Amino acid sequence: MSSRGATLAVLNTVGLMIVLDSTIVAVAIPAIQQDLGFSPAGVAWVINGYLVAFGGLLLLAGRLGDLIGSRKVFLSGLALFTLASLLCGFANTSELLIAGRFLQGAGGAFASAVILGVIVRLYPSPGPQARALGVFSFTQAGGAAIGFVVGGVLTDLAGWPAIFLINVPIGIAAFVAGLRLLPSFPPVGGGLDIPGALLITAGLSAGVYAIVDGVLLAGAAAVLLLISFVVRQKHAASPLIPLRLLRRPWLLAANGAVLLIVAAGLGFQFVNTLYLQKILGFDAMRTGLAFLPTPVMIGLVSLFAAARLTARFGARRVLLGGLVLVAGGLIALSRLPESPSYLYGVLPALTVMGLGIGAALPAIMMLSMAGASDEDTGLISGLNNTAQQAGMALGLAVLAAASAALTSSRLSSSSSSSSSSSSSEVAALQDGYSLAFLLAAGFVAGAFLVALTLLRKPPVAASVSGLSASGRR
Repeated sequence: MSSRGATLAVLNTVGLMIVLDSTIVAVAIPAIQQDLGFSPAGVAWVINGYLVAFGGLLLLAGRLGDLIGSRKVFLSGLALFTLASLLCGFANTSELLIAGRFLQGAGGAFASAVILGVIVRLYPSPGPQARALGVFSFTQAGGAAIGFVVGGVLTDLAGWPAIFLINVPIGIAAFVAGLRLLPSFPPVGGGLDIPGALLITAGLSAGVYAIVDGVLLAGAAAVLLLISFVVRQKHAASPLIPLRLLRRPWLLAANGAVLLIVAAGLGFQFVNTLYLQKILGFDAMRTGLAFLPTPVMIGLVSLFAAARLTARFGARRVLLGGLVLVAGGLIALSRLPESPSYLYGVLPALTVMGLGIGAALPAIMMLSMAGASDEDTGLISGLNNTAQQAGMALGLAVLAAASAALTSSRLSSSSSSSSSSSSSEVAALQDGYSLAFLLAAGFVAGAFLVALTLLRKPPVAASVSGLSASGRR
């Protein structure tokens, strides 16, 4: 393996470890709640604490990568994530575990915020860049689904601390390899806008908290903080985010599409987990295994076909085609009959979705990084990660709330019917999950419209030849 290939392997290993952490914990929540005495509301912070810290620090981490060097930011974040994983694994109180999860989120933000920018600079040529982004896309999309499998296996065989402690040897090995392999790209230099950093971190953290916990006051605070941040950037000598970037319609549209795609994907995974358990009666391990067709198809397409498709048809066309497949799979899931067959109903839909995601994700990542200059790659990579994180929180909040609301309504309306309570509950649950799948398809349709109407002409500085092909169409 070449030095560049080995560096890519380190970046993707860390990216996979961090994205796994967003889903691997979900399977272990019941065991964690029982062992550490969490309240039903308090245990949610095992997930929310990670999300709030991660989402709040991504933009700051990305900009620091430009200012002081992506290598320093990546290795510092990896070290913090690894140490925090050790703390979580040995936590014997609920307070200590939540503290560890906040630190994990912070470390994950600093490590992951610069990965995409480093990959783009490592592979500036169109073909190799498309292949490298295909690998990265697989680790991001496939890793989230694999997390359910790994979480179930580790929790059943070794207990919930294992889902955190497994990060420690991987993190140490990746840190040692990163010290030797990661290039030192010249930093841009310049000062850091401390007030701006505080405003954007507080604003994004409050925004993620408002989405995941449904707190309107936090949402209002997030809006005020983000407005204050923009005003601050207009007058700062060394702005954290140059306003020239916020005036680029292409960048905003591409990240909007990223947000919608991730909202559909992560929200779907959460709802589908419940669907497989509540409707098909799968246990935790069988549920995780039922997800495998999706990451397998994502891997096959993103690793072996995405680069060729992009070279032939352009990133935009590949993205549009992939989104059609994803939406088709979600609509098929929403129309499954009562007592559906996994083999003939769920499996084909998951396979089609895997094909679509495997094509769409590398394409949208290429489009979102199009035109990024060397001095802005860290920040634009951080923007992409922030859009992904906001999409995760939005998808989970909207799809879970809509599904639960319709299920509750159906149960209320059928409480006086003559049908058995068990069959009524299953029917109500299926109606709720079907609505969630349709809403996820709606997110995908929104991303399709954004790509169709707003991503027609790539920036002049785009480094991917496939973009030019797509831009003429």
